[in-house]
Amino acid sequence: MARPEKVAVADRIRQQVTESQAVLLTEYRGLTVAELRQLRNALRADATYAVVKNTLTKFALRDAGIEGLEETLTGPTAIAYVHGDPVVAAKTLRDFARTHHALVVKGGIIEGGAMTAEDVGKLADLDSREVTLAKVAGVVKASLAQAAYLFAAPASKAVRTIDALREKQESTA
Repeated sequence: MARPEKVAVADRIRQQVTESQAVLLTEYRGLTVAELRQLRNALRADATYAVVKNTLTKFALRDAGIEGLEETLTGPTAIAYVHGDPVVAAKTLRDFARTHHALVVKGGIIEGGAMTAEDVGKLADLDSREVTLAKVAGVVKASLAQAAYLFAAPASKAVRTIDALREKQESTA
C-alpha cells in the first residue's frame, strides 16, 4: 500500500474510534470466515466488526490521544466499533468467545480510556441499559405507590375516626 493510502486508512480508524461509544479489540486467530461472519451478524445491532492492521491502528490511537493499548496490538487484530450499548456488545463478544475459543478479547476503549481484557469482562457482567432502566422504573413506580399510600392513609384514618365518632354519638342518643 502506498503511503497516502496508509494515512487514509489510519485516519478512518481514528475517526471510527472517536465516533464510537466504545471500541473492543479482539484476536480472531483460528476463526473461520463463516465464524467471523456469524460474529459480525451477532454484533450488527450494536457494533461494526472489522479486521485492522496493528501498525495503522497504533498510529490512529496515538492521533486520537489514546494510550495504553500498544501491547494489545499484536497478532491478528479485529475491532468492534460500538455504536450502540457497549454492555450488549461486550456480552456478545464474551458469549461468542465461550463457544468459539479462538476468539480472544484483548482490551478496549470506553469514554477515551483504555480497558484491559478483565475490564471488558466486567463490562459484560453489567446489566444492559434497558435492564437498568427497567429496574429504575420499577423503583420509581414502587416509590410512587408507597407515596400514594402514605398520602391516602391519613385521609382514610380521618374518615374512620369520624365514622367511629358518629356511631358513638348515634348509640348514645
